[in-house]
Amino acid sequence: MKSFNITTEANIRLNIRVWGDEHIHAPTIVMVHGFPDNSLVWQAVAEQLSALFKVVAYDVRGAGESSTPTTISAYKIPCLVADLAAVIDAVSPQQAIHLVGHDWGSIQCWEAVTTPLLQGKIASFSSISGPSLDHAAYWMRQGLSHGTNDDKFKIINQLLHSWYIAAFHLPLASQLTWRVAFNKWPQRFTAIKALHSEDFPTQASDGRHGVKLYRANFIERLFKPQKRHTSIPVQLIIPTRDKFVTPGLFDYLDKWASNVWRREIDAEHWVQLSHPDEVAAFIREFVDFIEEDNEAHG
Repeated sequence: MKSFNITTEANIRLNIRVWGDEHIHAPTIVMVHGFPDNSLVWQAVAEQLSALFKVVAYDVRGAGESSTPTTISAYKIPCLVADLAAVIDAVSPQQAIHLVGHDWGSIQCWEAVTTPLLQGKIASFSSISGPSLDHAAYWMRQGLSHGTNDDKFKIINQLLHSWYIAAFHLPLASQLTWRVAFNKWPQRFTAIKALHSEDFPTQASDGRHGVKLYRANFIERLFKPQKRHTSIPVQLIIPTRDKFVTPGLFDYLDKWASNVWRREIDAEHWVQLSHPDEVAAFIREFVDFIEEDNEAHG
């Protein structure tokens, strides 16, 4: 693995990691981490994929070795997508990349595949545990007003799983909730108890800054969602025991995405840490399928 930095037009420094031979003539996979992680959360998956692909991950703003803006507005989703665009221009300026996102990484990737900025630069998207906030808002609105009892149950279930989001919007409660409930959360899962703080030395700082992601975006998207459609092939990788993102959030996704594949893993939220073999296999199969299909249709 090698790493280097780029500076965006907004003067944000982004730390980029590349696994495998960066000059290999093969598709490029760009992976985007979530909260409260940094790009090292992808290492086990990236190492498995790097023999066949150029694999890239980067620390999003506010995390790892990238810049940490202090204002909440700097964490709005369009700013995150602009950072992603800069990374793609740096690592694969000529060839469309295959995008993978987890948690908040997936949330911002949904914006990237449903808005014009990166049109033509993304060949596929694998989404793990992170919905489009706009899709989620419409799902809740329509389900509560016109849905079945099962729809309403799924929405209530998701709201119960999302209790921490309300706390993150209160200045004092947000930091208390982070320190008490989330600072060591990934290490608490039974499948990854061997993970220690030295594996992610910036996690405490990443979490403190990452809380701004919630405060910058959730209320606006909840009350003013936009209709976000995409024809880019989408693979959903769903950990069925996720304590934060329930499978029901992805019901009716075919209203927004015309090409969707759905894969499930009996796992919890940090599935790329607990089940890297399965995640890598799903990504490899999907990228190979999309590449072969694109070649067949020339």
